[in-house]
Amino acid sequence: METGGPSAVAVRKVTITPKAIIYQKFGSDACYKVEEVEEPPQIDCPRLVIPQKGPRLYCCHLQLPEFSVVSKSFKKKKDAEQSAAEMALEKLGIKPTTDSSSVVDVWDGLISRVSHLFSDEFLPSLHPLGGHFRAALQRDDDLYGSIPVSVMAVCDAKLSNICRLIDPKADSNLFMIISLIMRAAAKLSESVVSSNGQLSIKRKNPYPTEIIESSAIEKSVSPEITLVEALYVPYLLEKTVQPVTLNLSSSGYYLDVIAQKLGLTEANKVLVSRNIGKTSSETRVYFAAPEPFLSDLSSDHLNVKFHSEGSLNARASYICGQDIYGDAIMASVGYTWRSKDLLMEDMSLQLYYRTLIGKTPSGIYKLSREAILIAELPSVFSTKTNWKGSFPKEILCMFCRQHQLSEPVFSFLNVPSKSVSESSRSLKKLKVIEPAEDEIELSQSLRSESSFRCEVKIFSKSQDLLIQCSPKQIYKKQGDSAHNVSLKVLTWLNAYFRDTGIPLEKLNQCADALDIRFCTKNFLKVFVLCRPVPHVEKGEIQGVCHVSKDNVAGSGVCTLNIEGRDSGVCPSSGSLLCISYSVFLTAEGENVNVLLESNDEFEFEMGNGTVIPQLETVVTQMSTGQSACFKTKLPSQELILGAAADSTTTLSLLDSKICCLEYRITIVRITEPQEERMERALFSPPLSNQRVEYAVQRIKESCATTLVDFGCGSGSLLDSLLGYTTSLEKIVGIDISQKALSRAAKILHTKLGTKSVAEVPCIGIKSAVLYDGSITDFDSRLLGFDIGTCLEVIEHMEEDLAYLFGVVVLSSFRPKILIVSTPNYEYNAILQGSNNGGQEEDPEEKPSSQAPKFRNHDHKFEWTREQFNQWASELAKMNGYTVEFSGVGGSGDVEPGFASQIALFRRLQSQEDDSLHKDAAECYKIIWEWNRE
Repeated sequence: METGGPSAVAVRKVTITPKAIIYQKFGSDACYKVEEVEEPPQIDCPRLVIPQKGPRLYCCHLQLPEFSVVSKSFKKKKDAEQSAAEMALEKLGIKPTTDSSSVVDVWDGLISRVSHLFSDEFLPSLHPLGGHFRAALQRDDDLYGSIPVSVMAVCDAKLSNICRLIDPKADSNLFMIISLIMRAAAKLSESVVSSNGQLSIKRKNPYPTEIIESSAIEKSVSPEITLVEALYVPYLLEKTVQPVTLNLSSSGYYLDVIAQKLGLTEANKVLVSRNIGKTSSETRVYFAAPEPFLSDLSSDHLNVKFHSEGSLNARASYICGQDIYGDAIMASVGYTWRSKDLLMEDMSLQLYYRTLIGKTPSGIYKLSREAILIAELPSVFSTKTNWKGSFPKEILCMFCRQHQLSEPVFSFLNVPSKSVSESSRSLKKLKVIEPAEDEIELSQSLRSESSFRCEVKIFSKSQDLLIQCSPKQIYKKQGDSAHNVSLKVLTWLNAYFRDTGIPLEKLNQCADALDIRFCTKNFLKVFVLCRPVPHVEKGEIQGVCHVSKDNVAGSGVCTLNIEGRDSGVCPSSGSLLCISYSVFLTAEGENVNVLLESNDEFEFEMGNGTVIPQLETVVTQMSTGQSACFKTKLPSQELILGAAADSTTTLSLLDSKICCLEYRITIVRITEPQEERMERALFSPPLSNQRVEYAVQRIKESCATTLVDFGCGSGSLLDSLLGYTTSLEKIVGIDISQKALSRAAKILHTKLGTKSVAEVPCIGIKSAVLYDGSITDFDSRLLGFDIGTCLEVIEHMEEDLAYLFGVVVLSSFRPKILIVSTPNYEYNAILQGSNNGGQEEDPEEKPSSQAPKFRNHDHKFEWTREQFNQWASELAKMNGYTVEFSGVGGSGDVEPGFASQIALFRRLQSQEDDSLHKDAAECYKIIWEWNRE
C-alpha cells in the first residue's frame, strides 16, 4: 500500500494562515475575543457636525500566554481575527512561509490528530465521533473496533480543516479527505491498523479495561431493537424514492444495518455525506464507495479522480450538495455533541420532499409560513408588520447555509436625505428652486440625516465571489435596506432555480434589472449539482383542468364558485387579509379527495404577490364572509408531496388518475391599512371624510363645472361627491392601478348608470370618465379643468416624482384651482400615541430613537409643514399661481398643526389663457366612460 505522506505532496507549496500558525504554536492557550466598535463617519455642515450610523466594524483582542494584541477595525470578524494573529506573529518574529516545511507541519498536525482520536483519552469523550468509537467496540470478529474512515472525515471538523490546509479542494471532495486520512494513518503503523481495501482504521492494541468500563461499553444479553424509518434513494431516475425500515440494535453499530440495506456486508465501505439542513441535524446520505475510488487509493497522486458519471445519484447529490454515487440511504441517525445516546428520528417521504423544497428561496419562505400550496415569496418588502414568515435577510442567510456558502456580507452606506433628494431631482431635470443654505432649519437637517443604501456580496466557502447586488434605492431604516437588497438576490435566485437551464443571456438580463452582478464561472461551479431532477411517474401527473363557463380568463383558475352575500367589505392593495382554506387533491370524474393542506387563519398582504396568483385573483372578487371553491392544474410534484401527510395514498392517486387541486377558501376578515385605523381612532368624522368635506366646500364656492381627481384610486372621492349637490357637470379620475380603477368603475356605474336621476343628488353630472395613466404624464384631454384634486396621493410616490407631478399639473394641465393634501409628519406622534395599530417594534431600531413612523407602509415620504409649504410655494411662484395653506384634523394654530395639510393653488387671472394651447397628446387609456345621453 502506498503510504504517501509529505513526500507525496511536497511539490505543492502551501501558505498557512496566521491564525493556523498561532493554533499550532499555542493551541487552546490562544484566546480570541471579537468586539463590535463604532467609528461613525462625520458629515460637515456649516452649522453643525451630524454623526451618521456607519456599517458594523469589528476588532479582535488576541490574548497569548505572554502578551496580547488588538487588531484594527474590519467589516468581517474573521478578518479582525486574522489581523490580530498576524500582529502576534510579527511580535514573535514569525512569518507565514510557502516552503515545503509548512506542508510537513500540516501533515504532522493531521497525523497527530488521527493519533489522538485513537488514544485512551478520546474514547470516553462526548465528541460525536466518540459515539462511533464506542459503538465500534460492539462489532463482531474482525470488525471489532474498526472505524469507517468516511465517518472520521465528516464527524471531526478538525480533521477536515487540516485536510483543507493541505489542499483547499478537499473542502468539496469527500474522497480526497478520506485519502489524506488513510495516508496519515499509514504513518502510525505502530498504533493503528489501516486498510485501503476496507476504508477503515482501528486501534492496534486493545483499550485498557478501566477505559472500557469508564466508557460504559457492554454487550447486552437481550439487546433492544428500535425500528427507524429511512428512505431509499435509487440513482436510476425511473425508480422512485421509497421508505425503508432500519432495525437498530442497542448492542450493534447502526452503520452495519445501513450497509446491509445498501447490499454491503459491512459498514467500512459505506461513505457518509455532510449533514443536511441545520448544523445540529444528523440527517445524512449514505452510499457505497465506488470501486474506481477504491482502486485509485493506491495511486501515487493525491488528487483522487475517477469516472463514475453513469452511477451519479442526481437526487441525492442535489439534496446534500456533493457527489453521491449509486443507490443511497437517507436517514436521520447519529451521535451528537455532549450525549452518549444515539439520536434516532424517522425520515418520511414528506420530510424528503420538504428538504427538496427548502433548497430554493421560495421554498424556504413557503416552509416558514407552513403554507406550501398557498404562499409565495413576496415580490416586494413592505414592512416588518405586514411581512409574514421568515424575513428576506433570514431567508438569504438560510439559503447560503443550505448550499454550503459563506454567510452573506452586508455593507451599509449612510446617505443624507437632502443629498438624495437633490440628486434624484437632478436626474429628472426638474427646475425646482432650491432654498438658500441659510434657510435650512436645524430640525429639518436632523430629521433628514438617516438614510441607508445597502450592498450584499455572497461568497463560496473558498471565498470566491459569486453574487454582488448594489441597488441604488435609499431607505430610512438600515434593516429595511438589508431586507430589500436580500429580496432582490432571492428573486434572481428564484428565477435560476425555476429553470437551471435558463439561457445565460436571459439570466444576465434578469440580473441587470435587479442591480446584480455575478461571476458566471464561480456561480455555475458552485450550483452545478442544483440541476432539475426529472420525475418519471406512472400516469399523467400534471393533471388536466377543464375550462368551464366560470373560468377566469388567463388566471389559471377553473370552475370558480363564490357563495355568500356580498358584505361590501372588499380587499384592496395594501389590505391585510385573513382567510381559512383547505387544499385537496381530486381525481377527475371521481369523488376522490385527499386533504393536502389546511389553515384556519392565514394572513397575507394584498398586492405583493405573497400568495399564488390564482388565489389573489379569486379574493379580489370576494368580500368578507364569502366563500369560494376553485380548481387549478397541479404544481410540481415536490410541492404536493411536501404538503401531503399521507404520501402513500397521494402517490397512488397521482399514479393512477388524472388529478387537479381544489381550493376552498373563506375570507375571515380584512384589515384596513394602518393609516385609516389610526385616523379613525382619533377623529370623528374620520379624517378622510373631513378631506372630502373640504374639497366639496371649495367646489361649491368656485362654481366649477369640470373636475379631475389625480390619483383617484378606488374612486372614494368621486363616489362621495355624488352625494352632494354641486355645479359639476363632468368628473374625471386618473390612476395607475387597474384593479383600483375597476372598483371605481363598479361604484360609479352603480350610482350613475343604474339609478334614476331622482336618487342622485348631483343632478348636474352629464359625463364621467376613468383613465389608466400616470399623473406625471401629460394628456391634452385634461387641459384647463376648473378644479383638480389630489388628496393623500403624492406621499405614495418617490419624492422626485412628487416634484415632477407638481410641475406637470401646474405648467401643463393648468387647472384654475388645484387642491393637494398630504399627511403632516409632525402630527404622527399624536396619531401613533393614541393607537399604534398593533404595530411591531423594529428590533433593529435602538430604544433611544423614537421618531414617529410613517402612517402607511406604502408611503415613500411624509413632509413636515415647512417642507410642504416650501414645495407648494416654489411651484406656485414658478407657474403663475397663488397658494394658501390649510388643513383638516386638529388646528393650524396649535402645535403640531393639522393632521392633513392642504395647499390650495389658484391660477392668476393675468395668466389665465397662457399655456392652454398644447399639442394634442393622448397617452391615457379609457377604462370606463359614462354619458347621461
